[in-house]
Amino acid sequence: MKITRLTLLLLACLLLVEPLTLAKSSSLPFQDIGQSYAKEAILYLHQNNIMNGTSEHYFSPNKTMTRAEFATTLIRLLHMEPVDAAVPTYMDVKRETWYYETVQAASELGLVNGNGGGIFSPESSITRQEAATLIVRALKEQPKTSGLGQFADQASISSWARPYVATAVQQGLMQGSGGYFHPYQALTRQEAAMLLYRVLQNGKWQDMISSKAPATIQIGWQYGQTTDEYKRSIKNSNINVLSPRWFFLNQDGTMASHVDSSLISWAKQNNKAIWAMVGNRSLQEDTHAMLSSKQEATAFIAQLKAAVTKYGLQGINLDFENVAPQDREALTAFTAELAAQLHRIGAKLSVNVSPDWNNDWTAAFDYASLGSSADYIILMGYDQHWSGSPKAGSVSSLPWVEHGLDALLKEVPASKIILALPLYNRDWVTDSKTGAVTSEDVSLSEQNKRLQKFGARYNWKEELGQYQAEYTTNGVTHQLWLEETRSLSTKYGLGAERGIAGFAYWHIGGEFPAIWPSLRNMSKYMAY
Repeated sequence: MKITRLTLLLLACLLLVEPLTLAKSSSLPFQDIGQSYAKEAILYLHQNNIMNGTSEHYFSPNKTMTRAEFATTLIRLLHMEPVDAAVPTYMDVKRETWYYETVQAASELGLVNGNGGGIFSPESSITRQEAATLIVRALKEQPKTSGLGQFADQASISSWARPYVATAVQQGLMQGSGGYFHPYQALTRQEAAMLLYRVLQNGKWQDMISSKAPATIQIGWQYGQTTDEYKRSIKNSNINVLSPRWFFLNQDGTMASHVDSSLISWAKQNNKAIWAMVGNRSLQEDTHAMLSSKQEATAFIAQLKAAVTKYGLQGINLDFENVAPQDREALTAFTAELAAQLHRIGAKLSVNVSPDWNNDWTAAFDYASLGSSADYIILMGYDQHWSGSPKAGSVSSLPWVEHGLDALLKEVPASKIILALPLYNRDWVTDSKTGAVTSEDVSLSEQNKRLQKFGARYNWKEELGQYQAEYTTNGVTHQLWLEETRSLSTKYGLGAERGIAGFAYWHIGGEFPAIWPSLRNMSKYMAY
């Protein structure tokens, strides 16, 4: 065969390129994983930012995995966001540590628990039975009650861990060695890599983890903010429906309008809907006068409909509070007609209601009838203890919200229910001599400032689903039932578990930044 100059040139190029290619393929990000049985898993997890090395060039495959490290890998595995919570779940997980935000996120989702007494032991090694428990819990697998007969040390596996270990083994996530499971043995970093890698190689779990959170309604009410302040807050939030307080019932039965057209333009540019709020300022007599007059009610509805058409709004949020019990039928009829008129122009109607506790405050709400007319019923899950309450207490405890939500679900389909959560709190003072109770409304940002400034003491109350806090200033003791990432995500999970249509927030601007990633995490995890 005649060797041409072109052939020689090609051979020379191959000799130059091939060694470089081989050298590149044999290079590893860590110098100590070449002989590790978990090399492939380590490389995959490193590329996907689930596990990193202990230093720039070393992975330390035989080093034991700490509890904080494992919690962090779970958050990364499930594509969750770190949460810079204002209140630490554990006393020994400090805000200055690298793992604070990931341990907080894992704790809020219920992926990890402490050792009791507010202790997490983040730097302690995680045992194999602990790792089995956490991974099975994270994947929402139903723990099995049997299946450990192949291990000679099955009797030594802790009773609380046995179902989780059995499940991890049956699902092929963990194995034993030499006929033993070694439940109390510390998990090494290469063992952890294999465990996580097996999860990602399973199509069922891979699909689960890669799935997106369901699209739900997220309403943000405007209150106490200028339009520009409101816009800035919305940009940093989860909100997709704006609800500015633009329309009010006047004393003469007409409608007052305070529309800001600049917000309408901004909403369109940012793909946000507007369901403008129409309120009665809680004025019972004025509301009764309008509802009891067919002429005034019809005229008021016409004005609302005209405003929706004029400004191109997507809906109305009806917020009539302190309605007299005797106006129940009139409110129901008014809502039905308003819904009918809005539907004719393609707009939606949402109606705010308080939880039903069989008192005069809620007697005017015919929940079933309102739910059949309106597109959505918004349950105001706050003001359990209101401003002026004779007793200090929570604004929104978990059992109180759960009672109200479950009662509403008996009357209205979940697909029509929106749960409103508080982005405010109340700072309570009880006079030590008279027993008189006073309170001050505070934003959640202000709440957090006071906790830090005055060195507040707080304890998690499982039965309430929130922290109870106390601090003293100028000789006066203050009490708060905290609303923060843990309490709000717990209530969010309650609603998500019941398959409701979405959530609302009173009011935008009262939150602190960590609220939004915390709620996004819960939304995504509940959908798994």
